Parts: sequence; structure tokens; C-alpha cells
Amino acid sequence: MLYAILCYASEDVVCSWSKEQDDAVMADLAAVQEKYARAGKLGPVARLLPTTAATTLKKVKGEAVLMDGPFAETKEQFLGFYTIDCENLDEAVAFAKELSAVNPSGGSYEIRPVSVFSPVSGEPSKVAT
Repeated sequence: MLYAILCYASEDVVCSWSKEQDDAVMADLAAVQEKYARAGKLGPVARLLPTTAATTLKKVKGEAVLMDGPFAETKEQFLGFYTIDCENLDEAVAFAKELSAVNPSGGSYEIRPVSVFSPVSGEPSKVAT
């Protein structure tokens, strides 16, 4: 089963880290990732730029409107994601717990099954159930 692990935390906290602090956190996260990568379970991982770099397209009264920044008004922002191929939800939860254990920003990890669609046929090529 393919899962997305969506990472949320306070940008204010994460963006306030020094380069040394950020490098240390990234090294700790890389150590968790390496175990799953060696097992052939880890898919693409992305760290998003701050929400100040975001642009949101929203439909307002039938018209597409572009806005600076993210649409959601929350205390935590979507900072990045992992994709991981797991035997079951328990294994995906274990991975998220390991990430959380080494991440000093706190935050939360949303674990969501993924369905990947072929851009040509529109049919699911892999579905987590």
C-alpha cells in the first residue's frame, strides 16, 4: 500500500533555526529515511519552500483568482511530504512516529493512502486500500 506522510509544523519555528540547527534536523530525518530507502519502501520526498513563496488559485464567484501565499489560515503549515510503500497502516504510522521522534519542531504528520493515476489512461496504477 502506498501512503503519503504529510508534514505540518509552525513555519515560524522551522524558519527560525540557524543553518547548523537545520542541517542537524535534516541529518536526523535522513537517518530515518535511509532505513526505509534501503528497504525499497521510500518514494519521493519533498521539502516545500515557506508559504510566503506560495501562490494559491481559488475559484471566487466562478472566476479563477490568484492569491499570494497559502489559502488555509492555520497555526501549522504544510511543509513537505514523504511517499512510502508499506505493508499496512501500522507500518506507515511507525515511520511517521520515527520522523516525529527526531523532529524538534513538534508539528503533526498526516498519514493518507495514495492512489496514483496514469496520466495517459486516467486509470489507477497503484491503489492503497
